[in-house]
Amino acid sequence: MYENFAYLYDELMDNVPYEKWADMLDEIIREEGISIPNSDSADTADAERNQVLDLCCGTGTLTELMYEKGYDMIGVDNSEDMLNVAYEKRDIKGSEILYLLQDIRELDLYSTVGTIYCLCDSINYITDPEDLFIVFSLVHNYLYTDGLFIFDFNTVHKYRDVIGDITIAENREDCSFIWENSYDDEENINEYDLTVFARDEEASNDEKVLFGRFEESHFQRGYELNELRELLEKAGFSIVSCFDEEAVEKSGYLSVKGSSFNEDMLNREAERIYIIARKG
Repeated sequence: MYENFAYLYDELMDNVPYEKWADMLDEIIREEGISIPNSDSADTADAERNQVLDLCCGTGTLTELMYEKGYDMIGVDNSEDMLNVAYEKRDIKGSEILYLLQDIRELDLYSTVGTIYCLCDSINYITDPEDLFIVFSLVHNYLYTDGLFIFDFNTVHKYRDVIGDITIAENREDCSFIWENSYDDEENINEYDLTVFARDEEASNDEKVLFGRFEESHFQRGYELNELRELLEKAGFSIVSCFDEEAVEKSGYLSVKGSSFNEDMLNREAERIYIIARKG
């Protein structure tokens, strides 16, 4: 996954609200967390707890935004091609971000960190709940005492009722894609087959424009909130808050914080839910 697609990812996913996510994460960390932006402390313990890990960082767009907010950033992803794009951004911007090529089921850091976040439904790519428990346990292991774990996930409702068994297509000047979804209700697995046509700059000339074609298949599992809560608690976490996408987009984290502890307040048709958990 995310091989050829990695180099077109930012162009085709330009609707992802990275700036809003960065503002939300900054708000949550300042309110609930132990990491401090723009800290120049020489103390080793402070240096660890002020580090923030972007788990499944992809092309590094959100990582860079959090770095610009003053956080000491680390990015982890298991796609070499996605990280190649992140390296290019780092070189252009001159940021000091450490990127690691790792499968999050085998996370291996050199120290603990104060905050770990994992957004853009990356958790849904872990299709085996036993593997997800391993991920949660590793996250717990590498969090500083009282550290925060912030992540989102796509709900079963989204896969089953919204995007399951539909085809999405989009045509742009330099590329186009066909995204075919197929949802297995018994396994809670959504398969999407992606076909991308991208302009081949080397093969183009004045007379005609040639496009290359490549295909990728992705698999994601729909999770329910109760299922994730059980795995988090088993791994040693306590849930600080949970809220749906619509609530935080309307008014920000602090505005929904008071009601977010009551899961009955969650929109039952929410497509994306955010969870904030603390290392207990």
